[in-house]
Amino acid sequence: MGIFKRLKEKWFGRKDKSVEELTELNEQKEVKKLLKSKDMEKYETGLSKSSSFGKKLLELQNKYTKIDEDYFDELEEILIMSDINTELVFKIIEKIKKEVKTNNIDDPKLIGEIVADQMFLIYTNKTIVNTTLDIKNDRLNVIVMVGVNGSGKTTSIAKLAYKYKQLGKKVIIAAADTFRAGAVNQLDVWAQRIGVDIVKPDKEGQDPSSVVYKSLDVATKNDYDLLIIDTAGRLQNKINLMKELEKMFSVIRKFVESAPHEALLVLDGTTGQNGLSQARVFKEVCELSGIILTKMDGTSKGGIVLSIKDEFDLNVKFLGLGEKLDDLKEFDLDMFIYQMTKDLIEADGK
Repeated sequence: MGIFKRLKEKWFGRKDKSVEELTELNEQKEVKKLLKSKDMEKYETGLSKSSSFGKKLLELQNKYTKIDEDYFDELEEILIMSDINTELVFKIIEKIKKEVKTNNIDDPKLIGEIVADQMFLIYTNKTIVNTTLDIKNDRLNVIVMVGVNGSGKTTSIAKLAYKYKQLGKKVIIAAADTFRAGAVNQLDVWAQRIGVDIVKPDKEGQDPSSVVYKSLDVATKNDYDLLIIDTAGRLQNKINLMKELEKMFSVIRKFVESAPHEALLVLDGTTGQNGLSQARVFKEVCELSGIILTKMDGTSKGGIVLSIKDEFDLNVKFLGLGEKLDDLKEFDLDMFIYQMTKDLIEADGK
């Protein structure tokens, strides 16, 4: 069963059934996932603008009575405007054309289903979809956060710290972005607000690695579960950035040999192709383990998720779906594709 049919059955097809009926249908994982009402609600409100993608596909299929080059030209434009990079759009169009020819499809209303299935296949093609962070008990877990100024990195650090504090972890933050004016103070305010500890530089412009060293020393001596390290996002000088991160990683490994356990790149989801350019640079200067896409509630262009996975083979770990502390949500591929294409799915289910 393709993702389109599965999502239609999973969410739209079962919408009017009671919990008891759902339980009879599927007693295990599917129902548990379906009943994540709070997460589903966050996705629905946070990605409400991205749902315009499905609306456009629905309008397109209702506009045409046959599949021709004009249809594909408009479909291509819709895909590009959703921030799927051009090369990937061409791949998707070619795969759709091949499927249309192979299965003698002539009804435009069947194309939306193929698009949704292709989105799923693109994301799952290269590796297992892993959205969980490598956080383990009985050790100091270290997360390094990278990203340019204005990407939402500081807020994401706070939200991540809050999330793990709520899970009962003892969390400390290292304010190692010593170059951006106000970065330390901003992080300090967040730390106080959520009630976690923070290690700050002793003076302005201090070597970031010395802040990392101090934070690791404090964290190991006081049995912290999680250390989240902020870094400077200076892309102007790639060589200096690389050297700075290499030095930090070296310091980290002196304390915890297996660390950092995560190196997360924070990207502003509203910046589109510029975000991909940032990802290319950071991928060159350090070994990334995943992506946090922020401000997704402010963009209609959810296709960046597919572009990132296709080009860098990096999993999106979290989506920023609002301004509240609990609005940083683990990425769920099913929920994401459903929100992007739900107008199509619901129209097909009527």
